[in-house]
Amino acid sequence: MYRTAVCPHDCPSVCALEVEVRDDGTLGRVRGNKRQRYTDGVICAKVARYAERLHHPERLTRPLLRTGAKGEGRFAPIAWDEARDRIAAAFLDAERRHGPEAVWPYYYAGTMGLVQRDGINRLRHVKRYSGQDDTICTRIATTGWNAGAGARRGVDATEIARSEVVVLWGLNAVATQVQLMNFIAQARRNGAKLVVVDPYRSPTAAKADLHLPLRPGTDGALACAVMHVLFEEGLADRDYLERYTDDPHGLEAHLATRTPEWASAITGLAPETIRGFARLYGGTTRSYLRLGLGFTRSRNGAVNMHAASCLPAVTGAWRVEGGGALFSQGDLHPLDMTRIMGLDARDAAVRTLDMSAIGRVLTGDAEALAGGPPVTAMLIQNTNPACVAPELDKVHAGLARDDLFVAVHEQFLTDTAKLADVVLPATMFLEHDDIYRAPGHTLLQIGPQRLAPPAECRENHRVVSELARRVGAEHPGFDQDARGLIETTLAASGLPDFDTVVAADGLDLAPAFAEAHFLDGFATLDGRFRFKPPWGAFGLDAAGLPAWPDHCGVIDERTAEHPFRLVAGPAREFLNTSFTETRTSREKSGRPTLLIHPDDADRHGVADGDLVRIGNRLGAVLLHAERRAGALAGTLTVESIWPNAAFLGGVGINRLVSADPAPPARGAVFHDTAVWLRREEAAAAAAE
Repeated sequence: MYRTAVCPHDCPSVCALEVEVRDDGTLGRVRGNKRQRYTDGVICAKVARYAERLHHPERLTRPLLRTGAKGEGRFAPIAWDEARDRIAAAFLDAERRHGPEAVWPYYYAGTMGLVQRDGINRLRHVKRYSGQDDTICTRIATTGWNAGAGARRGVDATEIARSEVVVLWGLNAVATQVQLMNFIAQARRNGAKLVVVDPYRSPTAAKADLHLPLRPGTDGALACAVMHVLFEEGLADRDYLERYTDDPHGLEAHLATRTPEWASAITGLAPETIRGFARLYGGTTRSYLRLGLGFTRSRNGAVNMHAASCLPAVTGAWRVEGGGALFSQGDLHPLDMTRIMGLDARDAAVRTLDMSAIGRVLTGDAEALAGGPPVTAMLIQNTNPACVAPELDKVHAGLARDDLFVAVHEQFLTDTAKLADVVLPATMFLEHDDIYRAPGHTLLQIGPQRLAPPAECRENHRVVSELARRVGAEHPGFDQDARGLIETTLAASGLPDFDTVVAADGLDLAPAFAEAHFLDGFATLDGRFRFKPPWGAFGLDAAGLPAWPDHCGVIDERTAEHPFRLVAGPAREFLNTSFTETRTSREKSGRPTLLIHPDDADRHGVADGDLVRIGNRLGAVLLHAERRAGALAGTLTVESIWPNAAFLGGVGINRLVSADPAPPARGAVFHDTAVWLRREEAAAAAAE
């Protein structure tokens, strides 16, 4: 029997699924729901084989207590009551010694379900535990987009099918948003062109009519040069600019010196390539700009996002079907999250810690601790910071502290779980109820429980609620089950009930055409797109950011000592560190690999399969090389976030990534890293 479900993973698509529930209560096939207009029956291969993950023999099914040193992975099973009591005792002890801010609940988007993901905040707010600044993923991009448009919404992705030019900027859709490729295929059958802006020849770039492999962190320069050509060659929609933007004349004057030749020296792209792109983009208003996250994960990422988002305002592409832009639909869904997150108990005076600086927080950096007490107790859900966070050496050192108690609620014994004192077994998405909204489309969806949890696995909401009772936290949300929380949230938001949303395969919250295309005005104070954003309104670190769209030279530039820029991009078979445990995904991905331009490989004497070491002031990583054409010389790429043990040195690629925050509103700079490279002798590497 096939039942409806919703994919929970950290991806803009949040796909509508149909899952085969077998008579024995196990999961069979998983396919896309053809009745939902965005998923349209299309899902990625890794989710299609989800039974391999859900029924994995190494899945956690019982609570565990650490019996060896932190990180050794030695545990013994314990009863749930003992596990809960140990966690509660550690939290109460931390509160007694240092105050409630010594406890730091830590989570992120291992599930996109709002109950199971965000419910940990209810415990945080009621108990006045340290807050979490959610900087690790979208903060930089959101800041840059809102600087111009004012709100996270845009043109429905299904309109791509009617576009004449589609630009994927900083987005490897083949790996992370496969539905876009379906809509693009429909458009290309009608003659549309696909442009991909990406520093390396990703699987998506390989399918493009035009690939623009610019240097990492130089997207603002490219956008400015394109706008220069649009104005210079009469491709700007001056009527639209006068009606919908703040200062088009000032922008045009500013761009007078931002020529393709100027941008070429910064981006590495030939001037004629830039002109050709500008003419292609400006030659139609049916140009759809899909902006991803990849190009924003640098110190100048907010400026780059803003500059790129200016393009449809210059051409007036927002006017027409199939034209305009989309970064995220995150502000479309009017959900009242008070009950789920405990927002009615939130105290703004409680300190907030930057989740991307977890290594600095846990190793006692006074600035990272915001002047408060040390963190001595944690509950970690839905994330694997021992792999995914910046400055991994500090993260590992912090999590290994003897005076830090860590409880990890997980599905597998991840690198973070191996550093825990208590490990709790978690349910997967088919084993609990949850509600989902999606950055990539306009549907609000509910995924009902379809399978019984195996053995002793328990959902996040239940674990948080049971812990709350043991530490003296009271809130109505702790007294409801997951379905009750969803019903309360829907009612408070003026939306239909649980069963109605499930029966309808989701609730489409798409706005009318004029609102989606900002034809009623942008979500800014004066209703105009801002070419001159008020950067200071978005964060305290706005000094030095350019007043107009521009190249902002604050990145980790290449130097003689660090002659390469590193991009740590997504892989097709993994999703962050999810699916790294499944045999098929591992076999298809092979091993951690450094992609290097053949010219760079020749200069360093590197052949396919050679061991190379890359590094910077934070450390070094050893991995195998693969010569790969299609990128600019001077750029290195490592796809996916492998478990640390997959690397010969035992620490993953994020060892090299700085936890420095991006201006003006903070955010993780995963793709803003300069490194050195040297070829390693195999014998020396094997001896490590």
